[in-house]
Amino acid sequence: MTPVAAAKKQKRFDPQTFLSTINGGRKLVAFPKKRTIFVQGDPSAAVFYIQEGKVKLTVLSKTGKEATIGILNAGDFFGEGCLLGQALRMCSATAVTDCTVMCIDKESMLDVIHREQAFSEMFVAYLLTRNIRYEEVLVDQLFNSSEK
Repeated sequence: MTPVAAAKKQKRFDPQTFLSTINGGRKLVAFPKKRTIFVQGDPSAAVFYIQEGKVKLTVLSKTGKEATIGILNAGDFFGEGCLLGQALRMCSATAVTDCTVMCIDKESMLDVIHREQAFSEMFVAYLLTRNIRYEEVLVDQLFNSSEK
């Protein structure tokens, strides 16, 4: 094996290493149970990845009614709306249990998505799987509520 090929083999990108190491644009943050991570309407400039714990996503209507739109677990992302120019958070995020969360600033996340195919494929697969799950829940709610 040539030295160049050996160097490329050693430098293979690992998405899990990226999501577990602190580096420029990435930091680990611990949130105790019931601590707010961000609030609906806050500026949106980072994506979050849950390493440990559970996070609840909620929305608040103009009339003050709160609805839970998701409970996320270790291995889940949230806050990715900033990647497409969402200036403000569309929901609130709160730690359900003690959590360790990787906070990845928008620029670092966009850089790794564009630079590393392995990460891009993993992230897109995650988003598509979550979207399918949300659609299934929505369809279930629509049919169950109309049958009552």
